[in-house]
Amino acid sequence: MITLGVNIDHVATVRQARRTDEPDPAWAAVEAQLGGADCITFHLREDRRHVNDRDARALKEIVNVKLNMEMSIADEIVAIASDLLPTQCTLVPEKREELTTEGGLDVIRHADRIAPVVSRLRERGIVLSAFIEPIPKQIEASAKVGFQAIELWTGSYAHAKTDAEKMVALGELSTGIEVGHRAGLEVHGGHGITYRNVADVAEIEGFSEFNIGHSIISRAMFTGMREAVQEMKDLLSLHSAEEM
Repeated sequence: MITLGVNIDHVATVRQARRTDEPDPAWAAVEAQLGGADCITFHLREDRRHVNDRDARALKEIVNVKLNMEMSIADEIVAIASDLLPTQCTLVPEKREELTTEGGLDVIRHADRIAPVVSRLRERGIVLSAFIEPIPKQIEASAKVGFQAIELWTGSYAHAKTDAEKMVALGELSTGIEVGHRAGLEVHGGHGITYRNVADVAEIEGFSEFNIGHSIISRAMFTGMREAVQEMKDLLSLHSAEEM
C-alpha cells in the first residue's frame, strides 16, 4: 500500500497573500491527519514565502504522523532542522523565482556540500531523502552520500502532452525505482500528481509514498480537507500496484 504525504505549503501561500493569520497550515495539517494522511510535508524556504518558523514549530507539536520537512542546504535552514527534529528531511533545490520546486537536486554536482548536511542530520536521528529526477547516476550518487530515501520527480509524467511522452516518463520512473531499490533506498514520488493522473504512477510497482500538495489543497476548497485527503487515499488504494 502506498502511503500519502500531504504538502500543506499552499495553505500558507493563501494566508501570506494577505499577511494575516488564516488559513492556518497547522490546522490544515490536523484536518489532513483526520482525513487519513500518513505524512505531513512542508517546505521551509529561505525567504519564508509561505511556511514560516512559527508554522514549523507548531507542526512539530501537533503532527502525530510522519513529519517531512523539505529544505535547501543553506546553513540557517539546516540548523533549524537539526533543532526541530522532523521525522524526515527531504533536500530539494531552491530558487527564489520559482513558484514551486521544479526539477530535482543535482546530487552529483553538489555532493561535497550535500554529504556533510546528510551526515549532520542523520546523526540527529532524522531520515534523509533526496528530491531528484529519475536519472540512474543521480540515484546512485544519492545512496553514496548517505541518503536513506529518494523522492523521484514525477514532473515529466505530469507535464507530458502526448501518450508517447507519458509512456517514456513512466518508463524512466520505473527504471528509477529499480535503481533505487538496488541501491538500498526507499523510493517516494512527487510533483504534479493530481486526482486525474495519479492512477498510472500508482500502478508502477515499487513506490512506497507519494507527496501531493496543490491538487489536494485545491479540492479541499470545495470538499474540505478531510474529504479531499480521503479521496486521494481511496485512489491510491484502488490503483496501487501492490493491490492489483
